[in-house]
Amino acid sequence: MKRSTGARLCSTAAIGALSLALLTGCSSDEGSKKDSGDSKGASSSSSSSSSSSGSDAKALTSAELEKLLLAQGEVKGYKVADGDDTLPKSKSAVKTDKAACDPLAWATAALAPGDTDANAGNTVSADKASDAPTSLDDVSEADIEDAFDITLTFVGLSSYDGDGAQKAVKAVSDGIAACSGGYGLKADGETSKVTKVAKEKGTGGGDESVAFSEDVDMDGEGTATFHAEVIRKDNTVATFYTVNFAAFADGGDMGPVPAAVVTAQLGKLK
Repeated sequence: MKRSTGARLCSTAAIGALSLALLTGCSSDEGSKKDSGDSKGASSSSSSSSSSSGSDAKALTSAELEKLLLAQGEVKGYKVADGDDTLPKSKSAVKTDKAACDPLAWATAALAPGDTDANAGNTVSADKASDAPTSLDDVSEADIEDAFDITLTFVGLSSYDGDGAQKAVKAVSDGIAACSGGYGLKADGETSKVTKVAKEKGTGGGDESVAFSEDVDMDGEGTATFHAEVIRKDNTVATFYTVNFAAFADGGDMGPVPAAVVTAQLGKLK
């Protein structure tokens, strides 16, 4: 992502946070999920083993995956939204200059990292509305800065026939090694350069997990570090990718994928 994209997302998030605070008694009604089958995912980089899905495994439908996504009220201290305004609509909107890096790019966009059409995704963010002012007259510069200090996690679910889920996780793992030196990325018309990819330890869980970090060039003004996790449970793969908008603006570290979000999402998978 380039800084221009980040500015757009930051503005959306900040305005949304303040608006929610100004709507008295409204914590968040945004538990609805997308009705389309497109979704995004984020990824993780530690590894567990074990293989629960077999050759006879059947993929869940996109509609079934939508029901398994986290909903409002299922993660204490977090808000859930459908992600329609922030997530790419399909894999065709996310392209890299190295085929081996495609699964990484898809996972960080809440899209299926493997070969499947069964996909769903949403976004989860820390709920800061209770600390925000309740009147526009009370909004200070510090309140505006605080509104940008939002951590947003893109969550994607995808499901596969047979051993497709294992292949999807392997594609991500292979991609981390193949793309360690970076790759070019074009998403929704914005171009950016990932300068480094590294495997790391994530929350883990499920039957297999892999986590990684990506350093992204900030238009020649330093780099920002993003973190992702990809976790398989049976023949469903969950992806997680986190952005902190305040850190993004400064070109810093986005921070880890929230363990509470990962644990809650895995708890809903069959």
